[in-house]
Amino acid sequence: MDSAMPTNRMLKFTAFLFGAVAYFTFLFTILYAIGFVSDLGVPKAIDTGEKSPLFEALAVNLALMSLFGIQHSVMARRGFKQWWTQYIPKPIERSTYVLFASLTLLLLFWQWRPIPTVVWHIEEPEMAATVAILSFVGWVIVFTSTFLINHFELFGLHQVTSNLTGRQMPRPTFRTPLLYNFVRHPIYLGFIIAFWAAPTMSVGHLLFAAVTTAYIFVGILFEERDLINMFGDEYRRYRDRVSMLFPWRKLI
Repeated sequence: MDSAMPTNRMLKFTAFLFGAVAYFTFLFTILYAIGFVSDLGVPKAIDTGEKSPLFEALAVNLALMSLFGIQHSVMARRGFKQWWTQYIPKPIERSTYVLFASLTLLLLFWQWRPIPTVVWHIEEPEMAATVAILSFVGWVIVFTSTFLINHFELFGLHQVTSNLTGRQMPRPTFRTPLLYNFVRHPIYLGFIIAFWAAPTMSVGHLLFAAVTTAYIFVGILFEERDLINMFGDEYRRYRDRVSMLFPWRKLI
């Protein structure tokens, strides 16, 4: 019994280290994503790098985005989680998902093929600056929305910390703090703003924005199905009261 207890503590500490590595990998990835989309402060952005023939660039970029979409969607489904946690400890399930998603995105950034042909370019400096600021507002909405719910649970750190300290994870509760009273998916809204608000829009950037936006809408369908299964009529009433992405409905 005595020898088992240090072993158990070591396993919990290893799980915590794994979760911390996954979280900081995510943090690096999301910060790099800001620079990648905005072409700011990163070695390789969405419109930089070695050029390829158009059809090769389209094929590679679509394959990279499809890989991320499949990984991101499949690993988030309840059935996959139930199967996956037969082989990995449940406390690191979320961290594993976050790590795989981050690595898939880093692969996309690394292998992305620029298509720099300009679709639109805003000449007027003040207007260009306003649009660039709007893109950063989108990123602020993304980060703010994660903290309004539970940022550290969303990215797996809460689970491994609770496991390390021997605390039970609280049961999921349905909450609609601040921005969630205006739209059901402010995180996705923030991404859409960040991707589309570009003073200079290239064909490659347009492809990235269009495909990720389409994926967001598909992802919402799966996510809302899971939320209805989890919260039932409480979520159905919320869905009837609050719009999905754009705050056009009046609150009741």
